[in-house]
Amino acid sequence: MIDSNTALLAAMILPLVGAFLVLLTGKWPNVREAVSLVIGVLTFFCVASVAQGVLSSEVVAAEIAEPVKGLRLAFNVEPLGLLFALVASLLWPITTLYAIGYMREHHEVNQTRFYCFFAISIAAVLALAFSANLATLFVCYEAITLATFPLVTHGNDRAAWRAGRIYLGILMGTSIGLLLFGCVAVYGVAGTTEFTQGGVLSGPLAEGKVSKAVLGVILGLFVFGAGKAAVMPVHRWLPNAMVAPTPVSALLHAVAVVKAGVFTILKVVIYIFGIDLVRDLDAHTVLAYVAGFTVVAASVIALGKDNLKERLAYSTIGQLSYIVLGALVATETSTQGAAMHIATHAAGKITLFFGAGVILISAHIKNVSELDGIGKRMPITMACFFVGALSIIGLPPAGGMWSKLLLVQGTAEAGEWVLVGAFLVSSLLNIVYLLSIPMRAFLRPLSEKALAHPHGEAPMTSRIAMVATASLTVLLFVQPAFVYDLIQRISEVAP
Repeated sequence: MIDSNTALLAAMILPLVGAFLVLLTGKWPNVREAVSLVIGVLTFFCVASVAQGVLSSEVVAAEIAEPVKGLRLAFNVEPLGLLFALVASLLWPITTLYAIGYMREHHEVNQTRFYCFFAISIAAVLALAFSANLATLFVCYEAITLATFPLVTHGNDRAAWRAGRIYLGILMGTSIGLLLFGCVAVYGVAGTTEFTQGGVLSGPLAEGKVSKAVLGVILGLFVFGAGKAAVMPVHRWLPNAMVAPTPVSALLHAVAVVKAGVFTILKVVIYIFGIDLVRDLDAHTVLAYVAGFTVVAASVIALGKDNLKERLAYSTIGQLSYIVLGALVATETSTQGAAMHIATHAAGKITLFFGAGVILISAHIKNVSELDGIGKRMPITMACFFVGALSIIGLPPAGGMWSKLLLVQGTAEAGEWVLVGAFLVSSLLNIVYLLSIPMRAFLRPLSEKALAHPHGEAPMTSRIAMVATASLTVLLFVQPAFVYDLIQRISEVAP
């Protein structure tokens, strides 16, 4: 393993190098895709080297510049950011492997541009994960939006450009109109934007420099300003972005983009406010109930969606608010559950999106009502889908069980029984709208649509990727110790 501080810089730079090499090798698809895979694997090993340093109690940090006194462009690795970086960097090469089969089978155009911006997006995600302060986080947050815009509009048709306008409008509007004001307010109150164990705002509150009401407003700016978290009513961008190719939906809208939103809220709660201060704010209950409403409402809407990707999109909106709710309940257990859900939801939901994409390219089916009997022709795909669904629901043998258990336990510890009910109602709805899909696929006779399009399994590379992510969800159930150890360190190790 290389030096941890060198590995930190390499992890953020390598994807940019990969994007440049993809452009250079665009005329040779096999070389281009090999470059994408190799760079993805190397990036993961760099993040793993960073993890080794953090787990050995090393301080892993880097400062790039200080354009304004007190506002640094800097990176500092702590357990929460490390967990997010490990998830994103591990799933990048797996998604690239999936994309090779999908993009070729679907005859997608502009594949070089796709792989290029994919890599740039990952660089921005890793930089955000390692951000040492709000200033750095905000720059990286905006970079993710801009880097993923060409991926959302990849189809280059009217639907894609309409989705792109909504995507850019909502995400840039909320970040500049709300999130930026939240960052400025923190700097004005505390004189710093540095992420600090226990938060930086309890001191100004004790000194009478700011009131609890004002801090509640600032917390609201972060919850709604981090539009990527898709808390209602700033959620419309996510289902509209489903017009993008499935590999984009899979990694960027089940893992990287959406997780950037909930990661931002979770990091602000823990390292800017501090969970003790958040619990003392009246606003945290109001905001928690907004997240609880999103959890249930998104699940109800998903239940009525026949289009498979739209159903998964609304499922994602609900699952993201699990994490937001865990952060806002602000007990140690609920925040640990929220952090763990970043990993377990990522593995489960990316498996579901992989399955949806394979069904599209192999069977030409988009709607749940047309999936009857396809499990007989696509047993591997639908078996992986079943495993991913178990994780999202929170049932064994899938890792989502542990994160949901912690979330419910932490919410119960806070005495928020209505919100506990929201978790349980949502999970019941998850069973109905997710398990009905593999049940239709395996237990019903073939639909007319399936009979009209004879098909087999997914392309080999896509099949390998699906099996890998489905296996990861099971591994997170059988061996959750590494993730659990990491989330326990969140309250023990200062960033």
